[in-house]
Amino acid sequence: MSSVKSLSRSTSKQSCFFIFLVLVSLPLLIFVLSTKYQTIDVQEIKKPAWFEVIISQGLNSKTNIKVGLVNIHSISTSMDEIQPQVDFVRVHFDHVDENLKWNDFFPEWIDEEGKYGELPKCPNMPMPNFENYKDLDVVMVNVPCGVQGSTEEKGIRDVLRLQVNLIVANLVVENGFVKELDNGNRNIYVVFVGSCGPMVEIFRCDDLLMHQDEYWVYKPDFNRLKQKTLMPIGSCQISPGYAQTGKELWRGYFPQLSGKNKSSVQIPKLAYVTVLHSSEAYVCGAIALAQSILLTGSSISEPIDLVLLADDSISPKSIDGLKSAGWKIIHIQRILSPFAKKDAYNQWNYSKLRMWQLTMYDKIIFIDSDILVLKNIDGLFSYPQLSAAPNEDVIFNSGIMVVEPSQCVFENMMHKTSKVKPYNGGDQGFLNEIFTWWHRLPKKINYMKSFRSLGKNDTKHEVIEDVYTMHYLGLKPWMCYRDYDCNWDMQDRHIYASDSAHRLWWKVYDTMPKHLQSYCALTEKTNERIVKHRRIAKNASFPDGHWKIKAKDPRKIKYSD
Repeated sequence: MSSVKSLSRSTSKQSCFFIFLVLVSLPLLIFVLSTKYQTIDVQEIKKPAWFEVIISQGLNSKTNIKVGLVNIHSISTSMDEIQPQVDFVRVHFDHVDENLKWNDFFPEWIDEEGKYGELPKCPNMPMPNFENYKDLDVVMVNVPCGVQGSTEEKGIRDVLRLQVNLIVANLVVENGFVKELDNGNRNIYVVFVGSCGPMVEIFRCDDLLMHQDEYWVYKPDFNRLKQKTLMPIGSCQISPGYAQTGKELWRGYFPQLSGKNKSSVQIPKLAYVTVLHSSEAYVCGAIALAQSILLTGSSISEPIDLVLLADDSISPKSIDGLKSAGWKIIHIQRILSPFAKKDAYNQWNYSKLRMWQLTMYDKIIFIDSDILVLKNIDGLFSYPQLSAAPNEDVIFNSGIMVVEPSQCVFENMMHKTSKVKPYNGGDQGFLNEIFTWWHRLPKKINYMKSFRSLGKNDTKHEVIEDVYTMHYLGLKPWMCYRDYDCNWDMQDRHIYASDSAHRLWWKVYDTMPKHLQSYCALTEKTNERIVKHRRIAKNASFPDGHWKIKAKDPRKIKYSD
C-alpha cells in the first residue's frame, strides 16, 4: 500500500511540473509564432556598411534605389533583407573571347597612319546593351583577379578583368548624364566586391568613399570617367584627343557650361614637368628642354608652368641657371629604386614618382630632360592619365607621359615599390606594372633616336619629318662635340647615332642666351672620353668615317686631342 501512495505522489508532481512548463513556455511560443509572419520594417535591419555610405551621400530621399549587378550571380542574405528598398537588376553581357590575350589589345606595333592599309582596329570586347539598364543609382561589381592575382610582383594583365571594369565605367557614364541638370550629370555610385578591387587606372583612389574588408565604394568623377570611356580599349589604336568629341572643353574633364554657370568653371592649372637627381649631368639638357618648349610657343591662352623637381645634388649655381631658363624649382628628396643595381644609372629613378605629388596642378606633361620639343604639344593636356607613346612589347615609354597628380596615387605607388619588380629595375618598368591599361600616343610625340632596324653600314640615320619631340637615346648631344654625333665612335651605340638629330639639338642651343650656354661646357673628363673613342674608331676604320672629321667645336678649345 505504501508503494502505491508513493507512486501516486510522484505522478502528481510530474503533472504539476508539466503544467508549469506549458504556462511558462506559452508566451514565448506565441512570440515566436507571431514574429515568423510579421513584416519587418527595413529601417530596423542593420544595413551593410557600403549601403550606409551610399545612403549618407544623399540617396536616403529615394523610395527605391536601383542597383545594377555586374558579374554577380547571387545576393547575400543581408542584401535580401533590404530588397523592399532596393531593386536589383542583373547586367547581362557576353564574356570577351578567351582566346584573346593582353598583347592583342596592347600590340608592340600598329600602322598608326594607315600607310599599309586601313587604320588599325581593336579586337571586339562585348558590351551590354546599355539601353536596357537605365536609371541606375548604384553599380555593384565583382571583379575577376586574373591569372596573376595571387602575386604583387607584376601588374595584372587580364582581358576579362579589363572588360568588367570598362562595362562598369560605361554604365556610370550612360546613367550619369541628365540633360536637365545644370552640370549635365548626376552621381552614380560603384561598389566593388571581392579581394581584387577595381583597376586603379580607371577608378581613381581620389573618388574612394570607403574601403572595408572586401568592399570598395566609389563616387566617380563623371567627366574624368567619361573621358576614359572615350579612349580605345587598348593601345591597339591611337587615342583621340578629348577635344575631338566636340562636346567637351579640350581641357578634358571640365564640362562645357553655359549662361550663369559658365563663369563658375575653374580654369585648370597645367604644367610641363621634368626632374633632376643624383648628379648635374643633365642640367644642360634641362635648360635646352625649357628653351625648346618656349620656342614652340603656346596654343592656349591659359599660362602653363615649367616645373623642375631637383634634389640636393643640384648646386645653387645650376639652380640659378635653371631658373633663368624658365623652370620653377621644387626641391625633393630622391627615392631609391629598390631593384636597381648599386650605382646603376637608374638607382634613384623612382624620384620621378614625385610628380604625382604636384597636386597644385590638375594635369601635367612629364618630359625627360634628354628630350627636345620641336613642335607644340599643348594638345596633350586634353588626354587622360596615363597617356604615352609605345616602347616595346606591351609597355609604354616613360619619357613623355600625361599625368594627373594625386597624393593617394603617390602613396599607393610607394606602398608597392618594394613589392613590384620592374623588368629594368627603373621607373619605366615599375610604372608599366602600375598602369597596365594606358592610352597610345603617336610615336612622333616621343620620337626615340634609335635605328635598330637599319643595316650596320647605314651612315644616314635621318630623322623622319614632322616629329613633335626628339628623345636623345645613347650619348647626349652636349656630351659630344657639336661637329657630329659621337655615338658613331662606339660600335655598340651606332643604333643611336644620327647627325640630323644632332643638328636639331644644337640649333636650339644656338638660341640660348650666352650665360645659359655656359652650363653646357665640356668637362675635361668628357673630352677625354670623346678623344679616346675617336681614336678607337680611327684604328678600327669604322666605315661611317665620322672619325675623319676635324672637330671645330669651340667648347674644346682648352683641350687638345
